[in-house]
Amino acid sequence: MGSDIQETLEGKSSQHVEEEKSTEKTLKRRDTMDPESHWQSIGRGTKALSLSVTLHLAFQSLGVVYGDIGTSPLYVISSIFANGITHHDDLLGVLSLIWYTLTLIPIAKYMCFVLYANDNGEGGTFALYSLMCRYAKVSLLPNQQEEDAEVSNYGLELPNEHRQRRAWALKTMMENSNSFKYTLLFATLLGTSMLIGDGVLTPCISVLSALGGIKAATPKLTEDMIVWLAAVILVILFMGQKFGTDKVGYTFAPILCIWCLLIGGIGLFNFIKYDPLVIKAIYPKYIVDYFGRNPKEAWISLGGVVLCVTGVEALFADVGHFSVKSIQISTYFLVYPALILAYAGQCSYLRKHPDDVTEAFYKSIPGPIYWLMFVVAVLASIIGSQALISGTFSIIQQSLSVGCFPHVKVVRTSDKYEGQVYIPEVNYLLMLACLAVTFGFKTTEQIGNAYGLAVVFVMVLTTCFTVLVMILIWKSNIFLIIAFSLVIGSIELLYLSSVLYKFQQGGYLPLVFAALMLTIMFVWNIVFRRKYHYDLEHKVSSGLLTDMAANTHIRRFPGLALFYSAVVQGIPPIFKQYVDNIPALHSVIVIVSVKSLPISKIPLEERFLFQRVEPRSLNMFRCVVRYGYTDLRKDAEPFEKLLIEKLREFIREDFLLSQKPTKNEDEDGNQMCKEEDQGDNVLEREMQELEQASQATVSHLINENEVVASKGSNIWNRLLINYAYNFIEKNSRKTQQVFHIPHQRLLKVGMTYEL
Repeated sequence: MGSDIQETLEGKSSQHVEEEKSTEKTLKRRDTMDPESHWQSIGRGTKALSLSVTLHLAFQSLGVVYGDIGTSPLYVISSIFANGITHHDDLLGVLSLIWYTLTLIPIAKYMCFVLYANDNGEGGTFALYSLMCRYAKVSLLPNQQEEDAEVSNYGLELPNEHRQRRAWALKTMMENSNSFKYTLLFATLLGTSMLIGDGVLTPCISVLSALGGIKAATPKLTEDMIVWLAAVILVILFMGQKFGTDKVGYTFAPILCIWCLLIGGIGLFNFIKYDPLVIKAIYPKYIVDYFGRNPKEAWISLGGVVLCVTGVEALFADVGHFSVKSIQISTYFLVYPALILAYAGQCSYLRKHPDDVTEAFYKSIPGPIYWLMFVVAVLASIIGSQALISGTFSIIQQSLSVGCFPHVKVVRTSDKYEGQVYIPEVNYLLMLACLAVTFGFKTTEQIGNAYGLAVVFVMVLTTCFTVLVMILIWKSNIFLIIAFSLVIGSIELLYLSSVLYKFQQGGYLPLVFAALMLTIMFVWNIVFRRKYHYDLEHKVSSGLLTDMAANTHIRRFPGLALFYSAVVQGIPPIFKQYVDNIPALHSVIVIVSVKSLPISKIPLEERFLFQRVEPRSLNMFRCVVRYGYTDLRKDAEPFEKLLIEKLREFIREDFLLSQKPTKNEDEDGNQMCKEEDQGDNVLEREMQELEQASQATVSHLINENEVVASKGSNIWNRLLINYAYNFIEKNSRKTQQVFHIPHQRLLKVGMTYEL
């Protein structure tokens, strides 16, 4: 402790002018009680993945990302021709639709555009929303600070001169329109809710489709027996999630690799054996002929065609578990070719055996490898469920950080790879929902109708967000934006119209899930924002702090107090509530605000921002602890130790800033030396006070709040706050559990919010 102070003082006296100049380049002094006041942080850093790690992740991604889209050949053809094949060339029209859908959606849209709209490696609806919040002030929470843009991976680009006007016009419109801000948040929460609904339906349809092979081979097996067997497999799947994406990926990756090779090989075999001329399907004329022969039936069948890209959103939602390059490698070189061959092979087989269309996948398998293929299909269907389950964990973690989801436990399952998480509460709720759907519907037909709606809805929202990113952030060529919007947008809207036709035949199911999740997320977010504004309106004034410093009745005792608050401006009302009830304060006080930035990760060395609160005699500091929306507060991370260490650094830097040479000093610097002597004493005293306080005791004070509707509120406000929010809050994790606060040093300050 003493050596640290001595080192600082010696450095100051020997290189005074040099240090002052270098310090002033990075630090500025502003009024400390100004909400826009400057805060101090240190450090920058980024890292890139090597080729070996990228290939390693590409292999591992097979077991997590592609299970859903990879197992779609199990049920797509049978879903399209639910009423049988009426014309021989309808197979060519359908194969052409499948080929163009697989090429335009996963390859053209996701591989070439959407994956690059990631936020520092993180994907999903919230990643797109965070990107826009970073480039335009569209967040509904007023916690922005100038220093946020100084974080090393904040990533704001300089505007392109030729396209700046278009981006600026959109940015201005977004920032000035409250209705646009609410619409953007609503679309984000809706997309998140639909993806969670997708995560419920994926395991059901994948497992039931795979088990259909038993029924095809042994008709004695009843439907109820298959449903119970599917339920057992689902329970085992969800029980294994606690081992993490890393272990699950390694377990499943070899199986899906074998699956892709098998379906591709069988498809190539059938293509050559039965009808190689189905290659004509690459000619889009067969699509036109297909719609010309039976326009309504062809339009309805699009609800089955779109199932060939089920799980495509997992390519983006799960990119944070891996990387863009690894996803592209595994898609281009294995998954996409295997799927094309699989569908071509099934259509070639059906050209000769059209009556087998209801069981096209299993009927087209050569006899000697039938049971091998069945076993691999069941295993692959389990993997298919993994893609959306992992994606669900990722997007819920992101929504947690911006106050859009109740507190739940988030566990990082891999120290090697960032972004791999497991959420126990969500995992068990998903399992129960999957079991309810499986026992409720029992067959894949109605689940497929529901599944299609969930898939297309999320794809449409992703397209809309990507167009905004292209205009606002990438500043893409206008012709490219128009082409992307027209081609991709028109295709997805056409598919959406088809799946909505089957709304009553199970299509309502994802909307029910989405409505439930959307209600929970909106209730939590609305009250979260209202509480934040309440704290802002009732924050402690600078005059009251001055009175506290002069009040001789308020006693000070050794110790460090950490007051937790959400607001990043001013002193929150929890501090006044504490002083009004206990007229005694710790010798050092830190107001800690935990804040999420609209970026995925914050380097540890840039996490803490400090500010001194005046008057100086209070010995009070403000600290904003910044997290990205995928950063986790880990038990292994010594939060107290880090905070105290960073506070020491701040006190030293604040001392350097305060020691500016005056205009009255003589040539020998005598005046400067006198000021240094006084400053040295102040620095040594403050460092000793911090050391003594941290050794005496560290107390964590959190707000044990009660939230009620204000008197005279309308019935909507009372239902929202008194019933809906309080019910959710009672069944979620408490603040001390989220921050991992030691119980023996936890103090709760009671406070009532009337909203």
